[in-house]
Amino acid sequence: MAPRVVLVGAPGSGKSAVAGLLADRWRADMIETDTLVEAAAGMSVSDIFVAEGESGFRQRETAAARAALTTDDAVVVLGSGAVEDAVLRAALTDQTVVFLAVGANEAGKRLGITGIRPAGLGPVRTRWNAMMNQRTPLYAEVATATVSTDNRTPADVADAVAALVEETS
Repeated sequence: MAPRVVLVGAPGSGKSAVAGLLADRWRADMIETDTLVEAAAGMSVSDIFVAEGESGFRQRETAAARAALTTDDAVVVLGSGAVEDAVLRAALTDQTVVFLAVGANEAGKRLGITGIRPAGLGPVRTRWNAMMNQRTPLYAEVATATVSTDNRTPADVADAVAALVEETS
């Protein structure tokens, strides 16, 4: 048993929107690990971070992701930081994983962080770049394919992902 596809990528890459379209296309379940974590904890991701810290959230996230990876034929969306866990990366070895790549400018538009005055944008951009410098090699490590989402609609990206997945099925 395995998902049809696992989507990984940064915040703002379009994972949820693309997953929804793929799930509709394939009449499959869509599973977002953040949603599983929130349901199990009975609180939001941000509240978990406050109550348990990042390490508490990451433990919950890894458990949710490992459970999702046993769901047959689903479209699974991993949280953006899930790939930092070595155990989870190992569990992705035999999966079809697509890295949805997004640039900082595009992600900023999608996340609504471009309206900040330039003085405030610097720290946001610095944190984004640091996060991506750490995570991009991990996304590439687990991915069987990469699809750029910059300047593309979720439907265009879903079509590209579907073509890749269906080609290898």
